[in-house]
Amino acid sequence: MRSCLLGALISATAPSRAAPPPGGSPPAAAALRQQARIAFGGRRWADAEARFEAALAAPDAAGMTEVQLAEVLGYLGLSELEQGKHREAAEHLGESLDHDAVLKEALVRRFTSGFNKALEHVGRIYVAAAPPDAEVLLDGEPIGTGATVLELFVDPGTYTLRARLSGHGELSQRVELAAGATVGAALTLLPVVEAPPRAPEPSAKDIRPVAPAAAPAPGPWASWPGALRIAGIAVTTAAVSSGAVFMLRASVLDGDISERIDGLNRDPAWTSDACRESPQPSACPELHRLREQRDRSGVLGTALVATGAVVGAATAASFFIDSSFPRSKPATTALRVVPVTTAHQIGVMALGAW
Repeated sequence: MRSCLLGALISATAPSRAAPPPGGSPPAAAALRQQARIAFGGRRWADAEARFEAALAAPDAAGMTEVQLAEVLGYLGLSELEQGKHREAAEHLGESLDHDAVLKEALVRRFTSGFNKALEHVGRIYVAAAPPDAEVLLDGEPIGTGATVLELFVDPGTYTLRARLSGHGELSQRVELAAGATVGAALTLLPVVEAPPRAPEPSAKDIRPVAPAAAPAPGPWASWPGALRIAGIAVTTAAVSSGAVFMLRASVLDGDISERIDGLNRDPAWTSDACRESPQPSACPELHRLREQRDRSGVLGTALVATGAVVGAATAASFFIDSSFPRSKPATTALRVVPVTTAHQIGVMALGAW
């Protein structure tokens, strides 16, 4: 079957049969795509890779249709896979499958099979960061911002993820991935609470007796829990917003899965147990991939929203339980609820006597 497909590919793209466009030579991107397909059909993988990449970088590459772009990315990924460049192959095949709605079913199956083979040799990281304009770095190299959930393909090993934003404290996390593993990371930055500038000490000649004045009562944000309340509000907002992004992604993937299953159910040969039988139909690997992504996004989104809810509830409770903030001295018998965050867990701690 493969030899028939390659033969059809060569005959369809051979220069002797390709009709020149009216009015002159083809655009750079079109010519490079044609040359790359000929090299791919001849199993000259390095040549095909170089020409597909040149087509993507051509001055008129923006004029490619969505179908042409998806095919170039897919064939580029297959060329890299044949050369053992698994990380690059996973990236380009994954980008191609993002446009699977416009691809022919045979190409979707072929690109999906190549994508799954590449994933067996690389690790995958999903990164969410907040606030949305926070810059995300992998081992010191910028890879994007918190505006989107980033999907990264990396070689097996240990990596350092870092998020930074002006006016916020930096946050880093080390992740270790084996081949075929997938991990998620959520980096939420907290605003830096700057201390007020210290007033210069007066000299002896500037000291003059003054009448004692009543000290103004401190507001709720000037008391000792103020910084914790600000941090609690920031953590709640960031966690809930990040969790909502993941849950939205899970909802979109669930809709895609439902549409695919509805289409498969129209086939009389398809049954609900088809993916449990051997051999499996060609649609099963893609359904499995989509379900994994949906479940992973849903779990991470739920965890972030739940964390935000716990911290938000503790922050709100501190305004009602801690009755000492209107006074100049903290009450010794008040019950206080303090948010506590460690590297492995997050929760609240109650202090006081009751």
